Amino acid sequence: MSAKNRLSPGDTIGILGGGQLGRMLAQSAASLGLKVHIFCPDPGSPAFDVSAGVTIASYDDTQALDRFAADVSVVTYEFENVPGPTAAHLDAKVPVRPGVRALEVSQDRLSEKEFLSGAGVAIAGFAPIGSQTDLETALARFDGRGVLKTRRFGYDGKGQMMIRSPGDAAGAFEKIGAVPAVLEDLIPFECEVSVIVARDLDGTCASYDIARNHHENHILKTSTVPAGVSAQTAASARATAERIVTSLDYVGVMGVEMFLVRDGDGERLLVNEIAPRVHNSGHWTQDACLTSQFDQHIRAVAGWPLGSGERHSDAVMENLIGSEADAWQDVLEDPTARLHLYGKSETRPGRKMGHVNRISPKTA
Repeated sequence: MSAKNRLSPGDTIGILGGGQLGRMLAQSAASLGLKVHIFCPDPGSPAFDVSAGVTIASYDDTQALDRFAADVSVVTYEFENVPGPTAAHLDAKVPVRPGVRALEVSQDRLSEKEFLSGAGVAIAGFAPIGSQTDLETALARFDGRGVLKTRRFGYDGKGQMMIRSPGDAAGAFEKIGAVPAVLEDLIPFECEVSVIVARDLDGTCASYDIARNHHENHILKTSTVPAGVSAQTAASARATAERIVTSLDYVGVMGVEMFLVRDGDGERLLVNEIAPRVHNSGHWTQDACLTSQFDQHIRAVAGWPLGSGERHSDAVMENLIGSEADAWQDVLEDPTARLHLYGKSETRPGRKMGHVNRISPKTA
């Protein structure tokens, strides 16, 4: 790795997006002697509280983007819906890590599935949907069942609907907005799991232990490690995640969500989605690993060597949704728990306000 690709302590990393992920990235950067400049249109962004520099401007404000690029040594992002033209504009002036290609793939569910299939990754069956007729044709292939998802801008259960019967299918394309979509085969999976993986500029990968995820109202509620899967399944999950980031020539941390399917006494994994950023299901790494996912991402985009992703403790990460964060004093009284609050000024139902990592001695 050439010296010109590396940042030095005191240099500045630009982050597109000012939510809780940007906030925690900024905190990790500061612990490593690096500064952060946050670019976000929301003046109430929680990441602003812990950032050395702030730009409040639209993502299509090219003059603001130019000033931002001039103030930073590298740019990264905390959410995958950064406009493509924004990333391309910046990439012409300063390195963007992960690169523009990762955004292009992950922002469109069809592109993502085609990329994963081409990389030899096992996924559920799928079909592109552009009309109600397309939907009905695809449902015939999948025994009348499936998950209909918009190709773009869906998260936490938004932009998707479950189809289990002809009644569910009637008018479904209109119900999701009559926008380009994908139908996924409905898989009878036991649970969702995820792997956090990092890759540096040299192509070295480091992945974390697989986590078992539990959702409530389509929002991640807990991530638990160890995940209660076989050693072979855990190794397969990590190898799959590393194959994905290598195929994308990716630099930084990625979250890879997978379905765990049981066939008799056997287990197999199907990749559901990738997220080209630090991921909610990796928050447990802050307190159960020497190198958190946030430290790892900062190290990667700075051109520094990756740290160890080895887990030293068992952990259960619990998201604090809406008013659940009001019980912060109770969390502080739990000797096994570490509280992480995001500094958001307004509590709303369904809004992630913080999380708790409950730590115990490592058992497996």
